[in-house]
Amino acid sequence: MAVAPPENGTPPNPAHPRNGFDRFFEISARGSTLSREVRGGLATFFTMAYIVVLNPLILGGAVDGDGKSLPIPALAAATALVAGLMTILMGVVGRFPLALAAGLGVNALVAYEIAPEMTWADAMGLVVIEGVIIAVLVLTGLRTAVFRSVPTQMKTAIGVGIGLFLTIIGLVDAGFVRRIPDAANTTVPVGLGIGGKLVSWPMLVFVVGLLITLVLVVRRVKGAILIGILASTVLAVIVEAIGNIGPSFVNGQPNPKGWSLNVPELPKTVVDLPDLSLLGKFNVLDSWGKAGWLVVLMFIFTLLITDFFDTMGTMVAVGQEGGLLDEQGTPPKAKEILLVDSIAAAAGGAASTSSNTSYIESAAGVAEGARTGVANLVTGALFLLAMFLAPLVVIVPFEAASTALVVVGFLMMTAVRTIDWSDYEIAIPAFLTIVLMPFTYSISNGIGAGLITFVVVKLARGKAREIHPLLYGVAALFVLYFLRGPIESLVL
Repeated sequence: MAVAPPENGTPPNPAHPRNGFDRFFEISARGSTLSREVRGGLATFFTMAYIVVLNPLILGGAVDGDGKSLPIPALAAATALVAGLMTILMGVVGRFPLALAAGLGVNALVAYEIAPEMTWADAMGLVVIEGVIIAVLVLTGLRTAVFRSVPTQMKTAIGVGIGLFLTIIGLVDAGFVRRIPDAANTTVPVGLGIGGKLVSWPMLVFVVGLLITLVLVVRRVKGAILIGILASTVLAVIVEAIGNIGPSFVNGQPNPKGWSLNVPELPKTVVDLPDLSLLGKFNVLDSWGKAGWLVVLMFIFTLLITDFFDTMGTMVAVGQEGGLLDEQGTPPKAKEILLVDSIAAAAGGAASTSSNTSYIESAAGVAEGARTGVANLVTGALFLLAMFLAPLVVIVPFEAASTALVVVGFLMMTAVRTIDWSDYEIAIPAFLTIVLMPFTYSISNGIGAGLITFVVVKLARGKAREIHPLLYGVAALFVLYFLRGPIESLVL
């Protein structure tokens, strides 16, 4: 196990913990110090605090089957609350430097695929059900077993694919990439800006904000993503004050050069008591009658598969960064980590923030020296403080927040170098996993295609013994997932 270099020339002594707190969190045993854990916790918060801004924009920008939307300030407060509590829980129970918050990609699935088929309460109820199911799978040992059954390079491919998926979401939400109105009459379905040109001030804000963020990332500035969002927002406020651009729809008429969602205007208050009105607004029964039992089962299965495998890749990536994996590529207390992640999924649904999951940005804290759950205590406490700043969320436009998605996509893409592209038996499934996520706008499609192809290729090569028995079951479930259209037409 790799450990961080000693501070001030005095390495911690694993055999002699300083006190009970040190012993409980294994600070010295993992070669860390309290100061490193605090710095790591701060770094993790500053690299993922954007979710308090971004999650409300994604969920708040969609409507459910009744045409209703969720209030953005309440979403921001609930996002910060659940992220804070679940991150602290991971620190105490999992004792692993892995922060949690509303899952990007999963929230898009909830907002744009599930909610339109039912009410928001019904959609969040499905998230709760999914979290409970995953928790049961952890307690029975099945989730840990599946985690061990998936080849490491396929886990990496899943993370890379999610990164590209986030990138395309960011580019589209910012208006930098747009659907071509007459796409049916052309071979090009999407294009740059408006008519192939960047001709609006909001797009300029996005481009400038992205360049600022990328420069900060290259210079290894802690909190680069959050700083980029804040800088872009300041620029957006100035542009709106001078140009009076307005929203993308004015009196029901499209305004292509307007802001995608929030118009960046200063709020009347900056600090306020958090609006926690969304807590407990979920329903686990009505969705079955509204959308049909098969559709609901497919949605739950999609959520389950997405959370199931996303966390696996994140655990491995963060563990590799800190030298915390054993010979089988498994982190310490893997069962506890997966259990907290499952609880977080259900908690996110119960608070209407979508499924909460582990964040790859935790690697920033590990790079700063974090090796234990103490870093999570710091990160979680900062998220709880962020609840009182929810009014600030309403001034952040998509054009400012979407810079984070593109940069996070890049960070997740860097893991592609660890895949052996000369071995077609792993390279082809990995390739399909990566490209189908952004090209089909679905995480589940990429995961399913990759794992099915992995099994098929191995069988075709006469290497059935190299396939873990559990993967046959997972591949079969994904076959059902892809055939859900014909199945629905036959059953319903």
